[in-house]
Amino acid sequence: MTEPARIARVALSAATYAIDKPYDYQIPPELEEGACPGVRVIVPFGAGNRRTEGIILTTGQASATEKRLKSLVSLLDEAPVLDREGIRLALWIRERFFCTVYEAVRAMLPAGLWFSLHDSYRIAEGIDREKAYQAAGRSESARRLLDMLWACGGSAERTDIRAAFEGKDPNPTLRQLVERGILTLETSAARGVGDKTEQVAALAIPAEEALSLVTPKRKSAPLRYAVVELLCGIGCASSKEICYFTGASSATLRSLAKSGILTLEKREVFRRAAPEESEPAAPPVLNDQQQAAFAALDTLARSKQAAVALLYGVTGSGKTQVYIQLIRAALERGQTALVLVPEIALTPQLLHIFSSHFGPDVAVLHSSLRAGERYDEWKRVRSGAARVVLGTRSAVFAPLRNLGLIILDEEQEASYKSENTPRYHARDVAKYRCAKGGGLLVLGSATPSVETMYLAKTGVYHMVSLTRRYNERALPRVYITDLKDELRRGNGGPISALLHRELMANLERGEQSILFLNRRGASRMVSCGECGAAPTCPRCSAYLTYHSANGRLMCHHCGHSEKLPPACPACGGGLNFIGIGTQRVQEELQERFPGVEVLRMDTDTVTATQSHEAMLSRFEREKIPILVGTQMVAKGLDFENVTLVGVIAADLALYVDSFRAGERTFSLLTQVVGRAGRGEKAGRAVIQTYTPDNEVIRFAAAQDYDSFYEQEIGFRKLMGRPPFQDLFVLTASGVDEAAVLRTCMRLRQGLEDWLRRPELAALGPRLLGPAPASVAKVNNRYRYRLTLCCKNTRQVRALLSHLLYAAHSDRENKGVSVFADVNPYD
Repeated sequence: MTEPARIARVALSAATYAIDKPYDYQIPPELEEGACPGVRVIVPFGAGNRRTEGIILTTGQASATEKRLKSLVSLLDEAPVLDREGIRLALWIRERFFCTVYEAVRAMLPAGLWFSLHDSYRIAEGIDREKAYQAAGRSESARRLLDMLWACGGSAERTDIRAAFEGKDPNPTLRQLVERGILTLETSAARGVGDKTEQVAALAIPAEEALSLVTPKRKSAPLRYAVVELLCGIGCASSKEICYFTGASSATLRSLAKSGILTLEKREVFRRAAPEESEPAAPPVLNDQQQAAFAALDTLARSKQAAVALLYGVTGSGKTQVYIQLIRAALERGQTALVLVPEIALTPQLLHIFSSHFGPDVAVLHSSLRAGERYDEWKRVRSGAARVVLGTRSAVFAPLRNLGLIILDEEQEASYKSENTPRYHARDVAKYRCAKGGGLLVLGSATPSVETMYLAKTGVYHMVSLTRRYNERALPRVYITDLKDELRRGNGGPISALLHRELMANLERGEQSILFLNRRGASRMVSCGECGAAPTCPRCSAYLTYHSANGRLMCHHCGHSEKLPPACPACGGGLNFIGIGTQRVQEELQERFPGVEVLRMDTDTVTATQSHEAMLSRFEREKIPILVGTQMVAKGLDFENVTLVGVIAADLALYVDSFRAGERTFSLLTQVVGRAGRGEKAGRAVIQTYTPDNEVIRFAAAQDYDSFYEQEIGFRKLMGRPPFQDLFVLTASGVDEAAVLRTCMRLRQGLEDWLRRPELAALGPRLLGPAPASVAKVNNRYRYRLTLCCKNTRQVRALLSHLLYAAHSDRENKGVSVFADVNPYD
């Protein structure tokens, strides 16, 4: 009797949420040695046996009654990329955050490990033209396909075949010729590791000749002329910059290249310089409060019982020194440590500090690393060469063994919540990893999230406090300026009289200032002074933002760009600029303080070649007088010579349609004010607002988190919001608004039927919507939402998972995508 064949249960990348489950495949004898859990494979899938990628979850023996199974085609890894704990984590993410297993796996692995599969079809060995065309018979498409393959030397990639069929589906023809033995299917896998490159455009001919070629069609093809004119002046530039300053598209650049006017080539971009050499540092000297905090947290860590602790300390209280001591203690016990920060901009400073204490033991993982660098760092971590990991949200999946300590710095930040599938929160993943490994999770913040503080006050989390600044430095003195008074005095600009005086005083003393405004661009919108019309994005339900650097109106949702018209397109009236952005503030400062350098830091100025690290290093090294920026400058930065912080518009995030608006505003104001006076010199802060009596602003100015929390927790309880109830948001999106609404109504009806059941009705659920998202249309897709308010239980998640399965399987929802999110931040 023959021994039963071995089988592998595989999670597939091609499986959508509706059909996501482990699929059984037979392991051929030649792959038995390497086929084990955590190894990725290529398998045939579906009726057409299309090759797709998957990962082995388990292996076993086929039963005697097992039907005939398809076999694995090949292995993609020599060793498992996920261990058993990693596979269990992927399965937990699928159940918790409504994604497929393979989507969870992709989130856990660095981009350099991802594969792209290429299918190609080749004339089978021993098949001549006569035999091939005889098998094709009278099928015109089969003959056309064979003509193409012979013309291409006997083989062609699936993408080229599909393009040659011009919209017609070639799969039936391909399947027919494969089944008759005329063609063979070959699948190759290319790994994504490689240097980051950017496309660079340069003139291929002399400037005069290039201009003479595009000038005759200047009116009919203005973008072609604008690109050539720009390149005549600067020689060469990245395609991204050319498109930004001219409004041209990639298609325009390709057209010019095809005409022989310019050349397009890839240039390597180094996004992360090697960390500076740092002298080994002695263990930090802790004050009495820090020592007490360290002792309490270290006791929890040594207990080897899973625990969560909130390290609640005012800005500048020295939380980083406590982190360093905790990491030292963990390493001495033979454990590893993971430190998460909310912004990439914070990693350079922390990397310098941690490298001085832990040397080559530190690895950095974040999205601004080149794919090859990130892959190498990931390998260092997996091999045990690096025992301390510093990174942003996705670093929570770092393959550290014997993980004893996870630190979430600024744990309240929304950037820890993923906006893409899987929509996980790094805090939840960190809690899971600590729970399974018996580690300690430390949540550090001067302004903890309301949910975290509630759990700390109710005893679910431990709480350790730091109530004063390190070395007894005083908190900055805060002034509140009423912008209504400024308007009455005739000052409608972004800089109040008080802030102007304080900036002038800093310039005279040679001290530095940071100005914060959480809106990029020059003006929030443009409006006609006659008819009131305002330019809107043709693809989104949003107004266009004016950018003075390129003189264009831009959409911050889809990237649409158009030139600022000289007058209102509707009536010819004059245009007014409403609101302010970081560009406008920079221009105002340059007008008020001629000759003073003003550095601007936002997503428009931070590029692959001008990184966060380079800009912040230059600000510190060259003592640039003024730094203007968005929330990139609000958190974690520590510059001794910064003695003044100005908040340009404190109201921006306060009056928006989110129950978290007050919390976000309080946190941002508190954090940015805390950037001042971190050295020996005293700090000041100026908060500009139209509502100086708003309690959120008053509490932030006083750095009074406790009063803010008491007010906010009352509102949350009254409204039934986290931490008292959770929010499950079902979003439907599609190009047809009516179809999206119909899908939402069917989802609501299904939910209402389920929620009437006694076991679910006992949870006290509330169902809201359907209602449009805050921006109802983005990139020509309409978005409507249903919101379910109730406790996050396994039973509720199972219900929503079933509902998503039904929605994806329902043919009436064709063209509409549906996804679920838990406690979203937008």
